Parts: sequence; C-alpha cells; structure tokens
Amino acid sequence: MNASTSFKDTARPLRRILLGIAAFGVLGTLVELVLIGHNQDAVQWLPFGLLGATGIGLVWVARASSPRALRAFRVLMAVVTLSSLLGLYFHLRGNIAFELETDPALAGFALLLKSVQGGTPVLAPGILAQVGLLGLAFTYRHPNLVAARELRTAQRAGGDATAARRHT
Repeated sequence: MNASTSFKDTARPLRRILLGIAAFGVLGTLVELVLIGHNQDAVQWLPFGLLGATGIGLVWVARASSPRALRAFRVLMAVVTLSSLLGLYFHLRGNIAFELETDPALAGFALLLKSVQGGTPVLAPGILAQVGLLGLAFTYRHPNLVAARELRTAQRAGGDATAARRHT
C-alpha cells in the first residue's frame, strides 16, 4: 500500500466523522434553541434557518458529493461561519443595553466586562462558526473537487480530459 492510497483510506472516514460532528452540533443547537425559547423576535429565528439549511446541506453532501454540491456547501458553510459574528454582535448588544438600563453610569471596559458576563451568553453563537468550519474542513481538498479542478485545467490546456481523471 502506497502513501497516497493510505491517505485516501484515512481521509474518507475522517470526512464522515467531520459530517457527523457537524450534524451533532446542528441537532444539539436546534434542541437548545427550542428549549431556551430563542424565538422572541424575527432576528432570533435566524439561527433556526441557518441550522436548518446546514442540516439539509449535510445530508446533500453526505449522499451526493458532486463538485457542484460541494461548492454550494462551501458557500453555505462560509455564510454560517460569518453569521456567527452577527449573533455575537446581537448577544453583546442586548447585554450592553441591559447593563446600561441597570447602571447608566457604566462605560468603557467596565461596561464591556459586565456585558460579556451578562445574561445572554455572548459566545453562544460561536457554535455556528464551529459547525461552519467543520463543514469547510469536510470540503478541503475533497477528491471530487480536486478531480474537477484537474479536469478543468486539462481542458484549458487542451490536454486529454481522461488523463486528469487518472490522477484521482
């Protein structure tokens, strides 16, 4: 067995594990959001939509890892990852507003520290980043994307398209 075959034999199960961990994160987060009543206003429904789309994406790439599916999944995972920053902002903003209502004299670092320690967990939206990064890791150097890239390169160079396929 050569090193390339060994890597391929190892990479496939690791990709499945990444999808499984991401799916566990999606389901666990959905359950938690329901249990804590994270549905008070329209903005609080955003994680439900993102996690639902992620769940559908996970099933899609687990069943059909075509280059198109993998690229679409990458975009979705990037959106989910970046959306966690939006969630962090909303959580922090809510805590700042609460702290200022409680103590209007708070300012600067003292306000920031109290807000980070506030009632709404500021870092909780980070689970979206974790799920998104797991999804992106799943697509990293995915054999179907590598093969599609090699095929495009061979076609642009006017080379034999089957030669590009032989390398995967």
